[in-house]
Amino acid sequence: MVTNKNCVLRLSRYKNALHRFKSLGFFKIFSSYLADAVGVTSAQVRKDFSLFNIMGNKRGGYVIEQLIEKLNDILGKNEVQQVVLVGAGNLGSALLKYKNFEKEGIKVEAAFDIDPAKQNSKMGVEVLPLERLVPFIKDHGIRIAILCVPDIAAQQTFDLMCKAGIKGVLNFSPIELKVTDGCIVTNVNLAVELENMIYFVNAQDKAGQAALRDNEEGISAIS
Repeated sequence: MVTNKNCVLRLSRYKNALHRFKSLGFFKIFSSYLADAVGVTSAQVRKDFSLFNIMGNKRGGYVIEQLIEKLNDILGKNEVQQVVLVGAGNLGSALLKYKNFEKEGIKVEAAFDIDPAKQNSKMGVEVLPLERLVPFIKDHGIRIAILCVPDIAAQQTFDLMCKAGIKGVLNFSPIELKVTDGCIVTNVNLAVELENMIYFVNAQDKAGQAALRDNEEGISAIS
């Protein structure tokens, strides 16, 4: 079943919220509680769940443990997901050191880089020469990759991975990839995200200052 990306993102947020409720000793939960924790309406929670035939009880709500298990199954978390990382520079190295991948059922099987100086296993994950990427993907049946190479090498590397059998790429490279059929790409551009955040913070401040000026002018006119 294919559904929209926003719905899948909400499922992940529901799952994380459920783990928090479970840690607080909750056994069951109502959609309204889950909605408040995630920042949506209870109707949205029920609509998202209905897409996957998840039904609660109007009086009893949802059993948290069962709901977590169901969401894990939908999100592919009931089995370890094998991924490779390409580009072991500053960002790639930081991702290789990220401890929560295994906690979330994700295992980085190997990393690849064209620089011989980075080809080592000091980070807990072996960094291999880039020429071993294609046979490694094929031999291990890898379907998911994390791309952290410079923009000049991103498209060529992406095409190489797709031909080897990669079906999904988390792209940290600062360009929009030309996507081929059969491969799903999620772009993560930290600079753009920060730029957007700065814009909205500044816009909010300007709106607040404008409202303050209007209020002051209104008071002056009355007095």
